[in-house]
Amino acid sequence: MADDLEIRPGLVISAAELSERFMPSGGPGGQHANRSNTRVELRFDAAGSTSLSERQRERVVERLGAEVRVVVDEERSQARNRDIARQRLGARIASALVRETPRRPTKPSRGAKRRRLQDKKRRSELKQQRRRPEM
Repeated sequence: MADDLEIRPGLVISAAELSERFMPSGGPGGQHANRSNTRVELRFDAAGSTSLSERQRERVVERLGAEVRVVVDEERSQARNRDIARQRLGARIASALVRETPRRPTKPSRGAKRRRLQDKKRRSELKQQRRRPEM
């Protein structure tokens, strides 16, 4: 279906799991802004989603909460705001699903230690040159 939201290849969120609300956009703009429902609120119930696997659901709920909500009112067009909201929601969910590789602690090399000490010595000498001469 065209309204389904593709997060990444192989992961698609059904349009039935997304809820959209349209409302007037605030701020200046005259009659168009007062009478047009161009602001878009897009919601996704991550906790009750059937499109995500159990592990994906847990990760999204842990990082973004049980319900993911995006509000866009940047453009004058409702269709453009809707597209932006869908892109942002997809990007937020995709970033929540990324697994960070654990950091492996390493020891500094001999050269790194030598460079650090040289930099400290150079910095110390520079600061000593700035001092007032002793009398």
